[in-house]
Amino acid sequence: MSGSLSEAIFLDAMRQALWTATAMSFPILGVALGAGLAIGLMQALTSVQEATLTFVPKLAAIVVVFWASMSFMTGALVSLLRDTLAPLIAGG
Repeated sequence: MSGSLSEAIFLDAMRQALWTATAMSFPILGVALGAGLAIGLMQALTSVQEATLTFVPKLAAIVVVFWASMSFMTGALVSLLRDTLAPLIAGG
């Protein structure tokens, strides 16, 4: 069967998709970690234990980084679709 999807091709496509997802999540996870550490340090230094103080700045930082990295994420997804998934869908 020339149109069948072999296990090696499927696993290679899944590997590339997982690496793309990992690369796309690094900016957001990195800024969430950095903001959380910075806010936690400030709370420990000032002895202010307010729950909303951690949530709002972290959410704002994540939104800003998400907005700034949208072109990178879109490019990565388009590249994955064009180079890896579209040939598989087309039968090649």
